[in-house]
Amino acid sequence: MRFTRSVLSLAAVTALAAGSTAFLASPASAAANTTPQKVCGSGYKTVNSAAVGSLGKVYLTYNAANGRNCVATIRSTPGKALDMSTWLYVPDTEQGDSDWGTYTSYAGPASVYGKGHCVDWGGNIQNIYVSVYGSNCAALKEQRVTSIR
Repeated sequence: MRFTRSVLSLAAVTALAAGSTAFLASPASAAANTTPQKVCGSGYKTVNSAAVGSLGKVYLTYNAANGRNCVATIRSTPGKALDMSTWLYVPDTEQGDSDWGTYTSYAGPASVYGKGHCVDWGGNIQNIYVSVYGSNCAALKEQRVTSIR
């Protein structure tokens, strides 16, 4: 009887270990592998974001120490390289920055001085484009546009 319990216990532990190994070996690509702070820098705090369909988000961040805004477009599920972009523009100063290409996880950073100014920003993943105009302007209401091309 002891032998049977030992064999059954060993079989249970072996099955549990095999299941755990299979679970741990599954790809971690179900979640984004970066954050806006990893893309833009540790001093940046997320102040706004916009969904790019179900494919990811565009994040607007701000660094109070240097007055700069930064934008990053981050996929929900990293994987095969896709067309992506991120952009940022300050209409008052006519300053802007952008990044575009074929990426597996994120596009960016795009950074510009924006302290005290309204900013326009956005990005795309594949054929879904998001633009936010007049953002972070205190009393003014921003305008969001999503288009599929």
